[in-house]
Parts: sequence; C-alpha cells; structure tokens
Amino acid sequence: MTYGAEPTARFLRACRHLPVDTTPVWLMRQAGRYMPEYRAIRAKYSMLEIIRSPELAAQVTLQPVTTFDLDAAIIFADILPPLIGMGLHLEFAKGEGPVISNPIRTPYDIDLLATPPAEETMPATLEAIRLVATELAPRNIPLIGFAGAPFTLASYAIEGGGSKHYARTKALMYSEPAAWNRLMTKLVTVQGDYLIKQARAGAAALQVFDSWAGALGKQDYIRYVQPYNAMLFKMLAGAGVPVINFSTGTSSYIEEVAAAGGDVIGVDWKLPLDEGWARIGYDRAIQGNLDPATLLAPWREIRPRVDDILDRAGGRAGHIFNLGHGILPDTPVDTVRRLVDYVHERTAT
Repeated sequence: MTYGAEPTARFLRACRHLPVDTTPVWLMRQAGRYMPEYRAIRAKYSMLEIIRSPELAAQVTLQPVTTFDLDAAIIFADILPPLIGMGLHLEFAKGEGPVISNPIRTPYDIDLLATPPAEETMPATLEAIRLVATELAPRNIPLIGFAGAPFTLASYAIEGGGSKHYARTKALMYSEPAAWNRLMTKLVTVQGDYLIKQARAGAAALQVFDSWAGALGKQDYIRYVQPYNAMLFKMLAGAGVPVINFSTGTSSYIEEVAAAGGDVIGVDWKLPLDEGWARIGYDRAIQGNLDPATLLAPWREIRPRVDDILDRAGGRAGHIFNLGHGILPDTPVDTVRRLVDYVHERTAT
C-alpha cells in the first residue's frame, strides 16, 4: 500500500512498522458498559438510537480517550447495521443481543439483498467519524473505523442472531455453494464501500472484525472465507490507511488468516504473541493480545501477564497492545487506567 507522509501518532507508526517512543495502546470495546459515562447514556437511549445520532455516537467515542491516555479512538458503532440497508430487520433485544427477524433461509433470500452505498445506509456513522476526527485532530489521536468481515455478517444474517454451532450457516455454505458465493460477494461489495467511505470521512485506520471465523476448520476457512476476505482487503488497499485484520479462534490457521490481507494482524489470547508473530511474519505489524478476563483480576495477577506479552513482542517495531477481544462490562475503570499507563511506562525508550 502507498501511504502519505510519515505519521507522528505512535499508533499509526506501529501500524506501518515504524519505530515508536513507547508501545501504543487501544482496547477493543473501549467505549462500553464498564464506563459510568456510557451507562448514563444507555439509560436514555438504545444502541441503535446512539448509532443513528452522530452527536451521541461522537460523544461516546470520545469518552475513553478523554478518560485514559489511549493512542487511538474507535468510532462507536456496531458491525450489524449495514445489514439493515441490505434488507434485513435488525433489533437489539434486551437480554438477547442482536436479533434479525427475517433471516436468510433460501438462495432466493440472498438474491433479494440490496447493495446500496454507505452514504444511503450509514450516513450517521460517517458523520460521527467526521465529528470525532475533527475533535481529535489537534490532539494527534487517530480514529479507527471498522466493519464486520463477510463470514461473520453472513452468519448473523443466516442464523438470525448469535449461535453456538452455526448449523444453518454451514448447511447453506456446504449445500448451496453458488448462493454462498453470491451472498459473500454482496457482503464484500457493501463492506468494502462502507470501509472506504469511513476512511474518506476521516478514519485514519480501519479494522475488519471476523469474530466468528473460528467456527470453521482450516480447510473450510480456505475454501469458503479466505477468497472473500482477500477480495475485501484488496479493495481496502485503495483507502490509503492501514487496515487491521482481526479474528478470534483462528490460532490453528493464523497463517491463512494473514494471507488474506491486512497491514496489521490481530490475534486473540489463545495464541502466544511471539508464536503468532513468527507465523505471521515479522514484516507485518501485530495487535494484541491480553485475555479480557484478566482485567477482572487484581493488579498483582495482571502485571506479569502484561509483562509476558511485552516480553514476547521483544521491542520489535509494529506491536500494538490490545486485548484479545472486547473489554468485559464488569472491568474496573481504575484497572483500565493502570493498564494503559503501565504499558506506556514499561516500554518507553
């Protein structure tokens, strides 16, 4: 990828495998229920109401970078709303999570899906990005945009919500390969456009979440997922910003995940960071990978685990410290502050 001038923000420098003065830190789901400021807003508004209000989404996005010394913000949104523009009916049911009331059940359902541009379906998120990017520019804090990967979105659309076995998804994938190709191609089209538009609105980096890819074995990943992820990352090469390829449960075939693309490869906590980096290749940046549940422990237990990750990174250029997935709602705010400050202090040059 061809970038512009060399950045000064340490998060963007790490994405580009450039030296930094200290290891950059940001945390997935850093704007969330563990913060009282966020809970106060959620007491008044639903998830979709916040996402559909640029001012509220911007306010929530800024909460953690105001409270902690984080090296990047990530826009407050969710991976599923683009499915609404494609024709699916999404709700966030209290106590149940996301629910799609008209899930994909047949190849004909796939043919009915639309592929509208992001300006029509996600204008509020694009405007929230513009607001936050303008606010953060004087502080030299980059904003990360994001979207779901094709397989993860396909699974939600087919299952109608969360799933333990992904039985309907796999059944359609195995029995209707042509329909699967149409579905995944449509999702690549929608998500690629959405991510590129986020970069144009002011996102300085992009993250692709393939949170459910670990439901598949290596051969199924290679056959049914990797080609479409590769298509997506090829599209994003034209966005002009670094792209993070994040998945969970894919330790046994992390090389295949990395081969699909991305400037930075995110790894979950089930793979030691040094082993993952060696398998990915030291020419790529890496993001991770503390178990989020670790932050529920006392500091005497957290510190050696953080040290272990930093030791495994070995001071190489290109490490971005993060969790292996999102912050848990019961995480103490003071622990998050202590973690961020400690990583900076421990790795300062």
